[in-house]
Amino acid sequence: MPEPECKPVGLISPQDFTPLAMPVGMLRLAGIVEESCVDGPGLRYVLFTQGCPHGCKGCHNPETHSCTGGTLYHGRDIVAAYAENPLLAGITFSGGEPFLQAAALTEVARAVHMAGGTVVTYTGYCFEHLCRISAAGYAAVAQLLDETDLLIDGPYMESLRDLELPFRGSSNQRLLDRTARATLLTPPQGH
Repeated sequence: MPEPECKPVGLISPQDFTPLAMPVGMLRLAGIVEESCVDGPGLRYVLFTQGCPHGCKGCHNPETHSCTGGTLYHGRDIVAAYAENPLLAGITFSGGEPFLQAAALTEVARAVHMAGGTVVTYTGYCFEHLCRISAAGYAAVAQLLDETDLLIDGPYMESLRDLELPFRGSSNQRLLDRTARATLLTPPQGH
């Protein structure tokens, strides 16, 4: 069954995208879950990023919306904590909106990959919108996409809530692995 079309809400222009201004290597996080089995495949270390522009009605994490809340962490400390648990399958970036902190998360993702783990990234943006943001000059967005093994895209839509879906809350959200993302970027072939 094909994935549903992603319907964006909120920001629609790449010019409206504003990453959080952070010192190099630093992350602003709303929280950390050291072991989760509901935020992606396998046992996962989960970072809940602080700051989100989407304002999805019925959001599961409304405390993550403010760009000034949360706690500052250095990426190397996150990587060190992740490395302490050999049972982890990987790391998950949730939110908030992880792409507002793409540069620092990319460094964490690279370290997790070097340790043999996988990276899952949740976003309220549609993949196609992230590609437009990247093309508008936000290289860190492209880099985080490159480091993401499974992207769960699209805003949460309360009217499409479906608790039977794996790893997502509404039926408009898509599970996009690397192959699915490459397919979305490939123009249809003419006959």
